[in-house]
Amino acid sequence: MSALFDEVTAALSAAADPAKAPGMQAYMKSQLPFLGVQKAARTRALRPVFAATALDHPALITAARELWDDAQYREQRYAALALLRVPRYQRLLGGPDVDLLRHLISSGAWWDLVDEIATKLVRPMRTEVDIHGWAVDDDMWIRRAAILCQVGAKQGTDPALLRDVIEPNAADRRFWITKAIGWALRDYAYVDPGWVRQFVSGHELAPLSVREATKHL
Repeated sequence: MSALFDEVTAALSAAADPAKAPGMQAYMKSQLPFLGVQKAARTRALRPVFAATALDHPALITAARELWDDAQYREQRYAALALLRVPRYQRLLGGPDVDLLRHLISSGAWWDLVDEIATKLVRPMRTEVDIHGWAVDDDMWIRRAAILCQVGAKQGTDPALLRDVIEPNAADRRFWITKAIGWALRDYAYVDPGWVRQFVSGHELAPLSVREATKHL
């Protein structure tokens, strides 16, 4: 293992509350065990570790993949995403890293990981990602990421893209898809409620999607 992997693991272990680990694992239905480091404690533990790093692009990708692929605890995967989101490192990410994001989504395959990747990592890079292709991918989690990739974009949301990723999935009644559609529409409703009302009335969406989309209208 690299020095950074060991430093991250040591920092997380020092911040862990082992009594909380079983409940966290059960809540997330995770095959990977937890150390028992909740989000605020994890942020505090990782901040000085990442502040002391100086990684170029290849080293960044290697470190992130090692934390992710060799993780023995789920918090190490959270740390991989936190590393990629350090502002000076996130600025290094570009088109060649789309395959990495896809790998993280497909192998993560659960909402806590996929949603952060979609809304925090894919969103700033969405012009470099084949979002239309992702929206019809065989992998449900890739589809979910495509639907959610503009959540948080506010006025920067492209409604045509939002339409294009939802329409191929409108007939899909799997929970993670219908919930994503509703969330994406609800988020855009803060910007353009009229557009969302018209979209919902013009499409046969799952009841869950409609409830979520119109929750604040």
